[in-house]
Amino acid sequence: MTNAPIRYSPDVEDIQPDEAETAQGLNETFDTILETTAHDYGHAVRSVHAKAHGILEATLRVHDDLPPELTQGLFATPATHKAYLRLSTNAGDILPDAISLPRGLALKILDVEGERLPGAEGKTQDFIMVNGPVFQAKTADQFLGNLKLLAKTTDKLEGTKTVMSSVLRGVNKALEAVGVESPAIQSLGGAPNVDPLGQTYYSVTPFLYGDYIAKFSLVPVAPDLTELETREIDASGRPDA
Repeated sequence: MTNAPIRYSPDVEDIQPDEAETAQGLNETFDTILETTAHDYGHAVRSVHAKAHGILEATLRVHDDLPPELTQGLFATPATHKAYLRLSTNAGDILPDAISLPRGLALKILDVEGERLPGAEGKTQDFIMVNGPVFQAKTADQFLGNLKLLAKTTDKLEGTKTVMSSVLRGVNKALEAVGVESPAIQSLGGAPNVDPLGQTYYSVTPFLYGDYIAKFSLVPVAPDLTELETREIDASGRPDA
């Protein structure tokens, strides 16, 4: 891993010939999850990260001494912004917390000036992150295959999922003991059932960042948060632990 800034050039993108069809397939699969959960709950919920664990109000401060490669977009102008953070778990259905899945964090920053995408309104900027440094699938079509599998199990077999999650957590710990990390096992319920406040969150995918390529992360530094990094939550009999 390098800490040197990486400049963007068009040849870093690998656009697949069937990318448009894959995107359409993703939209259709997300719609399947939305329709299933809306029918079951009587109202619409998110197609992913449906279950929130908390909303935090925060202040984001852009400092005036950032190096040039970091002064891009929102971070080009020293300022203080009001922000909100939503902590969540990544499933599209609202599951008991005994089914342990990767955590998510959405960061909404207010009063952001600057050029916006066509059709975009308002002055907010969102950063969507999870507590894993890399995406669970290497390609868009592989992600579509994983999503179709999850769509078939949405809001079904909660009891089986709970048992399976316990088994997969044991498998995941055994793999980590020998230095192997499996995002696939974690996404199926084998993630450590950790306190979301102690986690580091990552944008996972890279973004165009001015002249550079960037990935973002949100890292706890206060001692009362860092001590929660490995603390697991006992969710036995506590669906909203």
